[in-house]
Amino acid sequence: MYPLKFHPILKERLWGGTKLKDVLGKSIESDITGESWELSTVKGDVSVVSNGNLAGASLQELINSDPKGLLGKAVTERFGKEFPILIKFIDAKQDLSIQLHPNDELAKKRHDSFGKTEMWYIMDADQDANLIVGFNKEVTKEEYSKNLENDTLLDLMNYETVQEGDTFFINTGKIHAIGAGVLLAEIQQTSDVTYRVFDFNRKDKDGNLRELHTEMALDAIDYGMKDDFKVAYPKVKDTVNTMVDCPYFKTNFLELTNDLDQNVSDRDSFTIYMCVGGKASISNEHGTAEIQKGETVLMPAASKKIGIQTSGAKLLEVTI
Repeated sequence: MYPLKFHPILKERLWGGTKLKDVLGKSIESDITGESWELSTVKGDVSVVSNGNLAGASLQELINSDPKGLLGKAVTERFGKEFPILIKFIDAKQDLSIQLHPNDELAKKRHDSFGKTEMWYIMDADQDANLIVGFNKEVTKEEYSKNLENDTLLDLMNYETVQEGDTFFINTGKIHAIGAGVLLAEIQQTSDVTYRVFDFNRKDKDGNLRELHTEMALDAIDYGMKDDFKVAYPKVKDTVNTMVDCPYFKTNFLELTNDLDQNVSDRDSFTIYMCVGGKASISNEHGTAEIQKGETVLMPAASKKIGIQTSGAKLLEVTI
């Protein structure tokens, strides 16, 4: 299999804007598109190949036909024929709801799903744009509940002002929200389970408040104050820099000014490249795909060598 590109799955959101179109060049008419799902096998939202002779085939069909060739032997032993990663670009014109995600154990018990560990790479941010990540002090369940009931939850939140290149690791249970003016790349476990706990009392287009998951969230929240979310990573040009290495995915940062060739014959995992700046040609033994800022390519695990040809690109490289 050659390098695979997929049609983006575009999602209108109450809080969405136009940066996916204006900054990333997505073909979008709506002014409230909040998410572009780049790689997904979430039920009802399965990615479809857009390039080459496999165009029109779904990602799940390709996995079913050659799981080891696409995913890798070790990945199939762990996840079967499930694609374990969900890749998105997210544009927040307004603040997202304050939310959190359950861990694997709780998500399996309640939703027959994976939990949702994720990471964010900031691609663009308006001046003074911020994220909510965790609490600003140690909090008890009772104190949290009281502030939620009194509409003073924001008093407990930790705010982080962000700029391009900032990276955050959001483990399960950590309360969080993407702030207005932020465009980011998101890498996460394949899961669409979210517990929304506060939505700024906003109403949807029909005048209704969005559903909250107040009770389910109580046992899923990590109430501690932990400074474990901002990722410090090297940014050495023309080499592979490790950003995040967790049980669910490994992400590297590549800022390339020249071509880079990698022998990946022992990787035993698919490789995803998200282009977060510039453009590049990415190839294996069976073909080449062109990507530019805002695009994603999937390299099958059967790839023995990966070549990246560029005169300037920033890439996130994701494996299992």
